[in-house]
Amino acid sequence: MKYVVIAEELRGRIARGELPPGARVPSTRRLAADHGVAMATAAKALALLNQEGLVRAEPRSGTVVAGREHRGGHQGLTRDRIVRTAIDIADAEGLGALSMRGVAARLGVAAMAPYRYVRGKDELVLLMADSAYGERGYPEVPPAGWRERLTLAGRTLWSLHRRHPWLAQLTPITRPLPLRNLATHAEWALSALAELDDDAATLCDLHVLFFSYVQGIAIHLEREQHALAASGLSEEQWIDHQAPAMAAMVSGHPIFARMMTELSTNGYDLVLDDLFESGLRALLDGLALRYGVVSG
Repeated sequence: MKYVVIAEELRGRIARGELPPGARVPSTRRLAADHGVAMATAAKALALLNQEGLVRAEPRSGTVVAGREHRGGHQGLTRDRIVRTAIDIADAEGLGALSMRGVAARLGVAAMAPYRYVRGKDELVLLMADSAYGERGYPEVPPAGWRERLTLAGRTLWSLHRRHPWLAQLTPITRPLPLRNLATHAEWALSALAELDDDAATLCDLHVLFFSYVQGIAIHLEREQHALAASGLSEEQWIDHQAPAMAAMVSGHPIFARMMTELSTNGYDLVLDDLFESGLRALLDGLALRYGVVSG
């Protein structure tokens, strides 16, 4: 539908500030000529933007971009509110449930209203991630020793992923996000790792290893949420349900079978917080051994 394409182009120009509040929007005749469409089609595009509250008809001036006071239902809408609302949705339902329309509905504004502040979902997710990573920082005076600083970095990042499980789903470690607040965490970790080896390539490898450990454990947080929602079974209920299949799977694998039998007999809870702590200690022990240092 050509009128939708025209409306989308104008919507983008408004969102980017190329057409600020009060600016005159191209006339129906101009839009028809520029896009090679009938005037009725161009008029339909302007009518759509009017319905969304993005433009208004001004006597003797034609159609102009609506000011904040003319955007019905948009009062108090800010980029921060949009980002906070999107984070709340992702925290509760995962990134898959996030949409610009869903955010607008939660805020009680027109479906296209958030586009005045955020270009689209991709930009929104970046803003969400930057906001989330900025929720916790580090002390002005760092602890003495590389190990203490890395431990603090790991626990800080883990707590943020715990609070916002969707963070671990955002991007592969090979394609880091350009986020200021994420860079703060990176700088803290790198300052500790540089005490072990300041070669640039090695330093990068060590940082990727460190962050990948946090992300690798954290990725299971949202997956467990999805599994619980999809199956309706808790972790314990699911294991009980799968017991016959698990027994068949380990048949012929004696060590695997013995481990599963002992866990079943003695009881075992896989607690990700505990697993994270023990794994972090093992990782730092390995770095200490590799570089011949006993402590920070």
